[in-house]
Amino acid sequence: MSKRKKSKINFTKYLAIFLSIVTLLALSLVYFIGILPIEYFLVLSVLVIIIDLINIKLLLVKSKIQNAIGIFFSLILIIFMIIGITYELNTIDFLKQFGFNSYNTENYNLVVLKENNLGLNDLDNKLIGHLDTNEHEGLNEATKKLKNKINYESVKLDDITSLLDNLLNKEVQAIILEDAQLSIIEEENKETYEKIEIIYNIEVEVEISKIGKSVDVTQDAFNILISGIDTYGSITKVSRSDVNILITVNPKDKTILLVTIPRDYYILLPEFNEYDKLTHAGIYGIETSVEAVEELLDTNINYYIKVNFTSLIDIVDAFDGIKVNSNYEFTSQDGYYFKKGENYLDGKMALSFARERKAFALGDRVRGENQEIILEALINKAMNPNIITKYTELLDALKDKFITNITDEEITKFIKKQIKENSKWNIEAISLNGGDAYETTYTYKNTKLYVMEPDGESVINAQEKIKNILN
Repeated sequence: MSKRKKSKINFTKYLAIFLSIVTLLALSLVYFIGILPIEYFLVLSVLVIIIDLINIKLLLVKSKIQNAIGIFFSLILIIFMIIGITYELNTIDFLKQFGFNSYNTENYNLVVLKENNLGLNDLDNKLIGHLDTNEHEGLNEATKKLKNKINYESVKLDDITSLLDNLLNKEVQAIILEDAQLSIIEEENKETYEKIEIIYNIEVEVEISKIGKSVDVTQDAFNILISGIDTYGSITKVSRSDVNILITVNPKDKTILLVTIPRDYYILLPEFNEYDKLTHAGIYGIETSVEAVEELLDTNINYYIKVNFTSLIDIVDAFDGIKVNSNYEFTSQDGYYFKKGENYLDGKMALSFARERKAFALGDRVRGENQEIILEALINKAMNPNIITKYTELLDALKDKFITNITDEEITKFIKKQIKENSKWNIEAISLNGGDAYETTYTYKNTKLYVMEPDGESVINAQEKIKNILN
């Protein structure tokens, strides 16, 4: 036998072995991920194995023409298998994000008066004001870290207003405030905010307790809280929750209820047994937001999904944009124009559409409606079978862009059922109403801020609708 002929036989033989290995790996990963219903997996496996066997037979027979056909189709199959394996590995990597996240990130700032022109070392042996470290674990950790940098005398004060007053009156040389607290000062007291500056920041990680109760998401109705914080970047960071939407899902009768709660809703924070704006609950972590909404709507929340500005932009762009029907014609504060009726939005436009409130006489109420419109558009697009063409882009967009206590097993079971049944979902959206008022809050004591007093009738209506779907 010539060396050339022997080399050709070896090539076809090795190609057949390689095709078998790649096929086995691809099918194993499909089974491991567990998204495909078992009957679909079996049909897929049988078809792929039959095609492989035909190609292997073509590769191993003593016929140049059949060998050539076998080589051609085997190479095509191998390319498709490798692409499939890439998809599968991306899916496995994506699913690692699901499951309880054990910590929040809090960023504390050392704040001084601009006019004093102080640096960190200038505060050695000086007075620094802060809130009660016994009430705030993250603040306790931050003050300890600061002690490792400089020696200072702590001055414990009751609230943000007292901290600012003491700083402005020069009774303390600096104060410690978390990022979200500074954002509140910027929004509520710009004159004071312009007089202060940050000279040092301390990032701490705070453990959070497990919240929620798992159910069989393919059989039992459940609640999910969507909490959207007003920051870009890291999703573990705590901040004000500007988006608060409770999603009630019944997987048996395919119904979804979206209940939007205005950010300024004046509600009880059970953790502190005091009233505050709902948006301020996010400052203390997702668990505080969950408890507050549970108290308000008299229900148990099984799961949560925490997102931020970056999340929405990237997800919408991964979908190649979304179509929404606006109830109003308006121009947002950042310059985007939206007509009444159908609008096509990219990521930045979608964020602008969801955040705008000053363009409307009803302010937060319309913003809540628009957030529901965005969410409904995303749900409908995600349920569309054509999503497979944007699969990898969507996974890349979602990676590290959300935190949830939904496990990978629960989400794969849910997706598997949706693939199998390919059902259409009935989505209803409602918003809670309220009246304008000014009240003191737990977060910003001694200063009355704008709040929305809950309308009892709309709250009761939402409670009844939630119970109907859960039951």
